[in-house]
Amino acid sequence: MSTRLVATAREDVLLLTLESDDGYPRLESAVMKTLAREMTRLAQTPGFAGAVVTGSERAFAVGADIAEIAQLQAAQALEFSRRGQGVMAAIAFSQKPVIAAIRGFCLGGGLDLALACHARIAMHDAIFAHPGAALGIITGWGGTQRLPRLIGRKRALEMVVTGAKINAQEAFACGLVTAVSSGPELIAEAFRMARRQQASGSEIP
Repeated sequence: MSTRLVATAREDVLLLTLESDDGYPRLESAVMKTLAREMTRLAQTPGFAGAVVTGSERAFAVGADIAEIAQLQAAQALEFSRRGQGVMAAIAFSQKPVIAAIRGFCLGGGLDLALACHARIAMHDAIFAHPGAALGIITGWGGTQRLPRLIGRKRALEMVVTGAKINAQEAFACGLVTAVSSGPELIAEAFRMARRQQASGSEIP
């Protein structure tokens, strides 16, 4: 099931939506290249106040495509990892706010993507995890560094080593997400958050 990144300009905010036929978006190479281009577009378009990244109702993103990774040779795998790190860095160091609006599962590389954003707002049914340990792999896009900065080393180590899942309420309590939404206003709230941060020029608490 291939994933698409659909970019839509909503007035002064760029909405980036990960779509997949099965409802579980994966961060394939083509998707990461498109995301990199959209980060450049965000930076170079004066009319954009910020961006919102979201996925489907079932999942924000469930990580990289394992089938794709399994076919990579060593040099290709290194390039894949470096490309992903570059995209996450472009998001994290963007001069315009990038907000993650999260529904359903946010796993592995998908969690890395959310962590790279300046703030995260989640639906009440969101689930967060780094399940790579069960597959004998570890996330390679900066999540192992960003996660402990947000929730502390002990909790982050537990998630990475055991693959433990936490729900939206737990994520809010430990500081992983900025806010929890219980209604259909998730995207609208993320838009307001992006505009508010851009207007204030300060970090979202």
